[in-house]
Amino acid sequence: MTADIDTFAVNTIRTLAPDVVQKANSGHPGAPMGCAPMAHVLFSKFIQNNPKNPKWINRDRFVLSNGHACALLYVMLHLRGFNVTIDDLKSFRQLDSKCPGHPEANHGVDGIEVSTGPLGQGISNAVGLAIAEAHLAATFNRPGYELINNYTYCILGDGCMQEGVAAEAVSLAGHLQLGKLIALYDDNHIQIDGDTALGFTEDVPKRFEAYGWHVQVLDDGDNDLAGIAAAVEAAKKVTNKPSLIKIRTTIGFGSKNEGEEKVHGAPLGEADIQNVKTKFGFNPENKFFVPEEVREFYANVSKKSEEANAAWDELYQKYSQEHADLAAELNRRQKKELPKNLIESLPTYTPADAPVATRKLSEILLNKVAPILPELVGGSADLTGSNLTRWKTAEDFQHPSTQLGSYAGRYIRFGVREHGMAAIMNGIEAYGALIPFGATFFNFISYASGAVRLSALSKHQALYIMTHDSIGLGEDGPTHQPIETLASVRALPNFLTFRPADGNETSGAYLAALSNRTRPSTIILTRQNLPHLAGTTIENTLKGGYVLQDVEGKADLTIVGTGSEVSLAVDTAALLLKDGVKARVVSLPCWELFEEQSLEYKETVFPAGVPTLSVEAMTTFGWGKYAHASVGIDTFGASAPAPLLFKKFGLVPDAVAEKAKKLVAYYKDTVPENKLRRPF
Repeated sequence: MTADIDTFAVNTIRTLAPDVVQKANSGHPGAPMGCAPMAHVLFSKFIQNNPKNPKWINRDRFVLSNGHACALLYVMLHLRGFNVTIDDLKSFRQLDSKCPGHPEANHGVDGIEVSTGPLGQGISNAVGLAIAEAHLAATFNRPGYELINNYTYCILGDGCMQEGVAAEAVSLAGHLQLGKLIALYDDNHIQIDGDTALGFTEDVPKRFEAYGWHVQVLDDGDNDLAGIAAAVEAAKKVTNKPSLIKIRTTIGFGSKNEGEEKVHGAPLGEADIQNVKTKFGFNPENKFFVPEEVREFYANVSKKSEEANAAWDELYQKYSQEHADLAAELNRRQKKELPKNLIESLPTYTPADAPVATRKLSEILLNKVAPILPELVGGSADLTGSNLTRWKTAEDFQHPSTQLGSYAGRYIRFGVREHGMAAIMNGIEAYGALIPFGATFFNFISYASGAVRLSALSKHQALYIMTHDSIGLGEDGPTHQPIETLASVRALPNFLTFRPADGNETSGAYLAALSNRTRPSTIILTRQNLPHLAGTTIENTLKGGYVLQDVEGKADLTIVGTGSEVSLAVDTAALLLKDGVKARVVSLPCWELFEEQSLEYKETVFPAGVPTLSVEAMTTFGWGKYAHASVGIDTFGASAPAPLLFKKFGLVPDAVAEKAKKLVAYYKDTVPENKLRRPF
């Protein structure tokens, strides 16, 4: 065996990663070459994760936040024996490859914890993973049984440091004193535009010290493997602070253009790759080459993780005997089985019940559901009293030393950090055994949109509880009124969007959100009171859309609405009937679930030959999918009491009725019934 196997392994990474990028003719070879020493140290000396049991709950988590080093992660997973083959590396960035351009969670590759392509998301996800570890440890560990006791490691770069989402998340991490979060900062001074001196000259260690992090600085990340290992060991000993290790590296180390932006965003070229291989003592003609000594070395590393997993399994068997109830609860959560009494705990309502704002109905539901759904954790972005998301028995998730709560607490005070909140939620869900939620005013989901998109892409079951859903919030005015926001979230693939009309639909929305284990949801709630309507049920809500109120004989019109405008549709239908116009009323609380119904069912909701009018206190954009005409708001809102705003924008029964009559007359006079297109 080579005398210095560590250096040999590092140089293997430095030659393999450029081959991966060159074959694809696309990617970033420089960062993997510069990060190779820290990646090797982490994967060979610290990270315990078992390729034969990649979902072992007590595995250490590794997050590559630096999306420009994506080839590095695939290489490390290959070396550690995960299901990334040489052939997979050769198909890097190709159609349907197991190794897409940026590693994606739930894409078929074991060992990828989260999707972190957009910079700053990964370190923020890592904060969520560390929160989950701390909470589950406080919940399930007992004397002599440290079942949950893993570390979260993260590599991040200069780009991550400049993203606002990262600042939000690491600020909260420092407050929460997450001692098992260790971040290695690849300080290579290069970004796509050139040297970071062009626009990033802050003192990062001082910033992180101010956040409450333990900080170390290493000057030679290119060669000092022992120094990197010692720094990680020192970080592990600091139990009351997350740790940042700033490691000075050379991007593209070994390339003729090392240290320059030229090696950042483009393949090195065959000539330079041969130069790199020669410099490190490899045959320049060999491609995708891993020496047997390096394979054997990493196989032994993985064997130690297998042994650690086996020891944990033995501990868990004893735990199961001594703490049977806790073991059964942990098993249920890992299997993603909901409590059997969840459905019966959901509140139901009748029209005799007093009108209530759906945000208040959400609070009522959380008070019933949270005590029997202990995996539900989350909080609000500094709007708890407005979002109404804290149930009566909730304890705050805080470091015990603060005397504000404990790590066993389930209510997270995210602060004014909407984007960080969403990214942290993704990390919490990725850990397993928890369902995260986060809340703010609906307008401010736009602040979180980068992370919300990754919730959908990564198939994270994250619940976004969004209140103050329309012009109904009134005097706060257009800066807070989410006119266009609903259309934007409806456009997200693999994302459920609910705008419930009353209590039964609110309960149905929560049931659907909690039951869908591979897609996130947003539940959009009113500030103003709404009546409970005849015909709403939990079961109907699960269909996404349904006929709330029908007519005898042939209908003249279908009026469809969501949320607060469903009751407006009901009132409009009653007004129209006085003038001899028969209008059916459809509630469409979730477009996505409705689209999953059969064509036959959808045709019963929107029958052919009947014109459809949509009513929603939002933009009309998108309603052409279902409606022949729309009543909505295609400008920004305004500042005034809610009733005045609804009147101003024509969202009152008499105004809607006038438009409905014009629509009926138009189609009756100009369009033959059999030519009226279907609304989907």
